[in-house]
Amino acid sequence: MTETSPTSPLPISPLPASPSPDVTPFERVAGDRSKGLLLLCDHASNALPARYGSLGLPDSEFRRHIAYDIGVRELTLMLAQAFGVPALLTTYSRLLIDPNRGEDDPTLVMRLSDGAVVPGNANHDAAERAHRLATYHRPYHEAVAAEIDAAIAAGHPPAILSIHSYTAVWRGVPRPWHAGVLWDTDPRFALPLLAALREDADLVVGDNEPYDGALKNDCMYRHGTVRGLAHALLEVRQDLIADRVGVTAWAERLVPVLARILASGEALGEIRHYGSRCE
Repeated sequence: MTETSPTSPLPISPLPASPSPDVTPFERVAGDRSKGLLLLCDHASNALPARYGSLGLPDSEFRRHIAYDIGVRELTLMLAQAFGVPALLTTYSRLLIDPNRGEDDPTLVMRLSDGAVVPGNANHDAAERAHRLATYHRPYHEAVAAEIDAAIAAGHPPAILSIHSYTAVWRGVPRPWHAGVLWDTDPRFALPLLAALREDADLVVGDNEPYDGALKNDCMYRHGTVRGLAHALLEVRQDLIADRVGVTAWAERLVPVLARILASGEALGEIRHYGSRCE
């Protein structure tokens, strides 16, 4: 790992290849827990375990957002490298099972996604759903919980930043935001992040746009809201991080922003419960 200061330009260095979901359902980046930041990437990969083939879809569908969040793995790894903090990322496609959904969510295994019928999911039964939960979904969340437990035990409850991306156009309508900050009721991380990004006059930054951050039993609800940890979900428009140049530009934008927030002492490292809008 190349050492870098959180305020210096990021090095352009090779990033590790994503592990296969046949080997492990998540990728863990070790880091310094005392820095008080944990990075999560729920939709990091478009890969499928070998037993599922392509779920009956053409290769072109795996280059779209229905299979993963474009650019987010690279962005997460760059930020983890810059700050030297832990990160956890999935290694499987959201088409297999969506780790950013609760176990009882009807969209956990998608039969139809943005106009694409998913043949391999169309007739999945309770046993197959249980297998995907036990083999892919739960191990990721158990790893996140274990990382949080270890940080708290060491006296450093982490602020959590979950990194996602979204399409520039949805159902024929262009989305004006360059990025969005999603949150529920805990303002400690989300509002400073939103304010800092909006200081850049060239950016249009959505507050709970293009999605609402209050979703019961999703990743941030489960690991942030319920546990009383400061958290935010950052969405970056996919066309802005679709290549290494774009990812690097966004990493370099985010590093000083996050460094300033982490240094602000705004109770990010305290366990506080704010409730939820979805309760």
